[in-house]
Amino acid sequence: MIEKLENLLKEASSEISKADSKEKVLLLKTRYVGRKGEIASFLKDLGGLPAEERKAAGEAINRAKDAIEKEVERLLAGFDEREKALLLKTDRVDVTLPGRRVPLGKRHPVTQVMDSVEAIFSGLGFDIAEGPEVELDYYNFEALNLPKDHPARDMQDTFYINEEVLLRTHTSAVQPRVMERERPPLRVIAPGTVYRRDSDITHTPMFHQVEGFMVDKGVRFSDLKGILTQFLHELFGENTGIRFRPSFFPFTEPSAEVDIRCVICSGSGCRVCKGSGWLEILGAGMIHPEVFRTVKYDPEEYTGFAFGLGIERIAMLKFGIDDLRLFFENDIRFLRQF
Repeated sequence: MIEKLENLLKEASSEISKADSKEKVLLLKTRYVGRKGEIASFLKDLGGLPAEERKAAGEAINRAKDAIEKEVERLLAGFDEREKALLLKTDRVDVTLPGRRVPLGKRHPVTQVMDSVEAIFSGLGFDIAEGPEVELDYYNFEALNLPKDHPARDMQDTFYINEEVLLRTHTSAVQPRVMERERPPLRVIAPGTVYRRDSDITHTPMFHQVEGFMVDKGVRFSDLKGILTQFLHELFGENTGIRFRPSFFPFTEPSAEVDIRCVICSGSGCRVCKGSGWLEILGAGMIHPEVFRTVKYDPEEYTGFAFGLGIERIAMLKFGIDDLRLFFENDIRFLRQF
């Protein structure tokens, strides 16, 4: 057996040394020292030898196996070194080349407008408040003088979770929440996300609003006009024409729609303003006495105004965008323009 082992070792060493690739070396390793290889067959025959020969035969088998494995490892290490050297030669990095520029992100146009609106009202002394987007029907409707059977609820197509819980349809829901826990004087804006079941080029199921309100003794409609005129002039420019039109909202009385002179045609009439020369920009009015009674304010002692505006609509007018859906498609070509 020992002689056969010596012959096998010579044969293996000769073949392994001639192998010209890592794959061939691995195949030869399997052939000679694998689980079903040549060396394994000698181990099977070991049990048939006389007891006095087994020790010497076993040691010879182990020496042959170790010698073959060391030769395989030596050749594999050589192939690895050559591959590494080739990779370093072909994949060399020129450290003198200028680095790749990482493009900087831009603030979304809706975020830009929201930040501008918040900055203007903060400068006018308004605090910023927040409320839950998953809202109770009570705060979204009932506390704002919209009981369950009120027909004006049809003005807002609502996502209901159940009879008492919904996705808020306006940030006006923050108004009764703030007034419940604080006493006048109050100057507050409530920016945030709102939801309605509506989707076309000028409406999306999710959009952004800013609700604002001011409550104190002796607050008048002229105060509302002064605040909103100042706000719109800062946002669109001092020469922007502004007009107030009578309107209806269940939570304000009297109520008004506020228009600005068309920023596209400067009032001469175009497709955007439908030839009127004016663009509706927000709704406003004096807070309804029933809203005050709901939050335990005495309407004989306090008065106040409220207003609400859509951020996407303002962004469309400021940036000349004609399709609201562009704001939410995350097209980098669109966002890079801002």
